[in-house]
Amino acid sequence: MKLEATVRATDTASASALRKQGRLPAIVYNRDLNVSVSIDERSFDRVFRSQGTSNLIDLEVDGKVHEVLVKAVQMNKRARVAVHVDFYAVTAGQVVSLNVPIELVGIPVGVKDGGQLDVQRREVYISILPRLIPHSLQLDVSGLTIGDSLHVSDLRAHLPEEAEILDDLDLAVVAVVPPRLAVEDEPSDEEEGAEPEVIGEEGEGEDAGEDGGESRED
Repeated sequence: MKLEATVRATDTASASALRKQGRLPAIVYNRDLNVSVSIDERSFDRVFRSQGTSNLIDLEVDGKVHEVLVKAVQMNKRARVAVHVDFYAVTAGQVVSLNVPIELVGIPVGVKDGGQLDVQRREVYISILPRLIPHSLQLDVSGLTIGDSLHVSDLRAHLPEEAEILDDLDLAVVAVVPPRLAVEDEPSDEEEGAEPEVIGEEGEGEDAGEDGGESRED
């Protein structure tokens, strides 16, 4: 998908003014690039909902197109809106490291027998060539009985041969547990703290607060 961006100033006042105009401050970076840009908020929301953090986006910056991945989206927790975006510009033939979503397929036998599905991981961290990045990895859980589990190693068969899994292969992805052992461990609002929420990885190109920030060279 395609998204248009324009080069922007990096001062805090400019970032605040952009948001009032319905635009988001962002940065495009890699080892040799560090450019502060702005993007239309609604257009980004539409593209991000479709592409997420594991699919390439054609980002046009003042006429020049960069293939990018969304590396991080800083969110305003209260308003649930994006306030800053980090785009990583990929280089053809150079591997990238990213999280790919895991999609669970089917209803486990153990769930039908009264067990509960305990999902421990919803994505896996891999290294892969940009052209081979999968939209997601589908993991069939329909054959799991109570006490069964699947691990990161079980995802290997769903990846291209050129890809490398960077997570610990022994980590559990999903398990079917007896009802009495199924415990939800969701953090409370107090535990989350007041810091802005970040979707994806922390940006390597810019450390931005809610009012925007200055870019820094790696």
